[in-house]
Amino acid sequence: MTGLIRLSGIGKTLTGQGESRAVLSGVDLTLHRGQSVAVVGRSGSGKSTLLSLLGLFDRPDDGTYLLRDRDITRIPERRAAALRSAGFGFVFQRFLLLNHLTAAQNVAMALVNGQGWLSRRQRGAKVAAALDAVGVAHLAGHRPPRLSGGEQQRVAIARALVREPEVLLADEPTGALDAETGDLVVEALRGATRRGCGLVLVTHDREHARKMDTVLELVEGRLT
Repeated sequence: MTGLIRLSGIGKTLTGQGESRAVLSGVDLTLHRGQSVAVVGRSGSGKSTLLSLLGLFDRPDDGTYLLRDRDITRIPERRAAALRSAGFGFVFQRFLLLNHLTAAQNVAMALVNGQGWLSRRQRGAKVAAALDAVGVAHLAGHRPPRLSGGEQQRVAIARALVREPEVLLADEPTGALDAETGDLVVEALRGATRRGCGLVLVTHDREHARKMDTVLELVEGRLT
């Protein structure tokens, strides 16, 4: 496996209501291409903060963030946005699909930025492949209100995968789903790693976590 992300000594302090609280302290994490990593921990342990740092929505107070061996710890937001657009895919607990668009159109929206010019045929082929990869190609013409929660989440995963990201970050993607549907969604996420994508899954579900290659737990701001 090829090194993709390396966090070293990451620290983050949040300030609220006049008080400062160290959320992350000395966090080390390495993600390889094709590897899946689960991050578990109690509510408030810093899981979402860690995912925000990994996704370049925030910057650490301490430590180093290497992406493909390049130091991007304190890059400006404009460059961070460009990196997110070019190489990251995101899946959240809320599906964030547009109800007036079909599943295929929702997925195609992700191709608007960061992919350069694509012909209609090329866009259609990419969208069809992404929907097929998560097992919902037959629902391409359906709008979200006609889809179950699990089907909507798999469309959301297809939207994240259609740009062929190097890194896929998933924040509690099965939290609103029943156990059987959650299993299908986790398997769809795992499928991305078989195509070389690096996956970080934040979850409360220990069973889903155990399906990843590596399981890390956040305890008092540190990964174990």
